[in-house]
Amino acid sequence: MEQPGVRDPAPEPLRLVQDLVNTVDLEGGSDDLRTAAEAAGWARGKGLSGRGFDQDALADVLTLREALRDACTAHAGPGVPAAAVAALDRLLAAAPLRLAVDAEGAAAVRPADGLTGAAELTAAVAAAIAQATVDGSWQRLKACAADTCRWVYYDRSPAGRSRWCTMAICGSRAKMRTYRKNGRAGLPQPG
Repeated sequence: MEQPGVRDPAPEPLRLVQDLVNTVDLEGGSDDLRTAAEAAGWARGKGLSGRGFDQDALADVLTLREALRDACTAHAGPGVPAAAVAALDRLLAAAPLRLAVDAEGAAAVRPADGLTGAAELTAAVAAAIAQATVDGSWQRLKACAADTCRWVYYDRSPAGRSRWCTMAICGSRAKMRTYRKNGRAGLPQPG
């Protein structure tokens, strides 16, 4: 799902996280993961097996999606809500990782073999976040500060303090609300 006017996608490996969270457009109401079959197809499109998706797995994927949105929101503001932390802890516990070493001796965190469904997706997300934590890019994956949007974007600003997915839409709306609020505060009240 692509939102018009939104920034360039996150770098690999964070694109998987960004794409998962952005499978729902909170403002427009569309959702790419309404059924287990849609979740399986989406996972296959991301290079995962797509096996093991049933209603329980779909519920876990949707929980993962919203808990990740809360974590990305925390990168630009308040902390992660306790319920989201608990959900991530539960899902990550069922998604083991392994350390893989290649022929050149390079090491990388990978999902454990044999995972399917929500556990496979969660492990892939965890491996992506682990890699992005090492290079510092995880903190730049943020959710838009607009409550009606919360679209996840990658903050490429030099200072890393961006708050909106796009200044042209969400940023302008927020600034206009602030302007109107401050403008009314300085006006004499009728009566």
